[in-house]
Amino acid sequence: MAAAVHKKGRGRKALKDLSSSEVNISESSSPEGVRKEVGEGVSALVSPKNAKKEKSKASSAGKNSFEDELLQLQVRLQQLQLEKEKTDELLKQRDEQLKQKDEEIENRGKEHEKLQEELKKIQKLKEFKPTMSFPLIKSLRGKDEVKDEKKKNKGKKPAETKKPCPAYVSWCKDQWNDVKKENPSADFKEVSNVLGAKWKALSAVEKKPYEDKYQQEKEAYLEVVKQDKREKEALKLLEEEQMQKTAMELLEQYLQFQQEVEKEGKKVRKEKDPLKPKQPMSAFFLFSKERRETLLQEKKTILEISKIAGEEWKNMMEEQKAPYEEIAKKLKENYNQEMELYKQKKTEEAVTLAKEEEEHIKVLKQEALQLLKKKEKTDNMIKDRIRKKKEKEEQVADPNRPKRPPSSFLLFSKEARKQLTEERPGIPNTTLNAMISVKWKEMSEGEKKTWNDKAAEGLNAYKKELEEFNKASMDNKTTPKE
Repeated sequence: MAAAVHKKGRGRKALKDLSSSEVNISESSSPEGVRKEVGEGVSALVSPKNAKKEKSKASSAGKNSFEDELLQLQVRLQQLQLEKEKTDELLKQRDEQLKQKDEEIENRGKEHEKLQEELKKIQKLKEFKPTMSFPLIKSLRGKDEVKDEKKKNKGKKPAETKKPCPAYVSWCKDQWNDVKKENPSADFKEVSNVLGAKWKALSAVEKKPYEDKYQQEKEAYLEVVKQDKREKEALKLLEEEQMQKTAMELLEQYLQFQQEVEKEGKKVRKEKDPLKPKQPMSAFFLFSKERRETLLQEKKTILEISKIAGEEWKNMMEEQKAPYEEIAKKLKENYNQEMELYKQKKTEEAVTLAKEEEEHIKVLKQEALQLLKKKEKTDNMIKDRIRKKKEKEEQVADPNRPKRPPSSFLLFSKEARKQLTEERPGIPNTTLNAMISVKWKEMSEGEKKTWNDKAAEGLNAYKKELEEFNKASMDNKTTPKE
């Protein structure tokens, strides 16, 4: 009992100490907070061993959590470093790409400037107008124009160039109507069959006039065709020569023009026709011309004058504009009359030019024919010379001159040919030659030696005979003729 009482006394003392020293309950604190603090203090005093255990557990748990956090931070740092390296590489690549693009842009700019300079030069050179007359206008025209002419003239042939009708066709034309009257219900095929049977039944005397007519027309047609071909060939020759001349002249003129443009460095303006009438002034321009004089005296600029004149013209009444419009109408009528006269002159000039071209082409045809004749003469002369040379060579060839002996291969091929023809009768020459050449290649040098020796003997004999022949021919030349 005493022990129990003693324990009770200790517990009360501790509570008193807590209430006095550790637990400071203020008036403002809540009763719930006070209860919690008192409960914690009581539990700590009641079980000190449990409190120590909890503290040790808490400290160990704190250490473990700190280590985990450190590891996580290290992993995170490594990840961040890798990401940084990647971003640095990407930035470097981006910088390189940007540099390349900048270089490309600079190069493009330079190329663009060069192209602009070249374009300016070309624009200047576009105004090049050759001061020369082209000899063959038809040949130098565009392909499209020539094609258009061919399409227009397609199927249209002159009477001279048309092929003549055969004797049978011309006879059918004469007899067609008669046969059709006899057989009105007959088709084309039936009528043609009847005509064919009749033509076969005709005698040679009855056919002769139609055949003679066909022969005459055929001869005339062939002559025309020959003449056309001859003219075309002649014109081609002339065209080639004149094209070369025109090309050289054009080149010279172009080079001169280029030098002048480079020296001047100015834009070449298009040449206007001085004979072409100028367009008339409108009513507004007539009014502004009158006002310009007065406004210039007031020392107004050109822009100010144009603005003032425009505003005044807008504000003017129709009655005020009427005199200017009448003058403009008269000027327009005069301009139209002048333009009609100008167009008439141009058409007349074009007609005269066309006539001149036709005459010029006729002259060119004659020149071309003359040129063709010259060419034919030269060709004939060359042919005659070649022919005469061949005849002389044939005459000069002496029959007494010793012939060159055959080679070792030819000597071998003669004997081999005999053997092969006996072994294989009817064999073609191509296979024979191939077999002989194969045999010759397969032979050894010892086997070939016999044929080589024979060829050498023949060659030595040929040389001796040739020397004797040359001596005899020289003696004949030196001896005077009686």
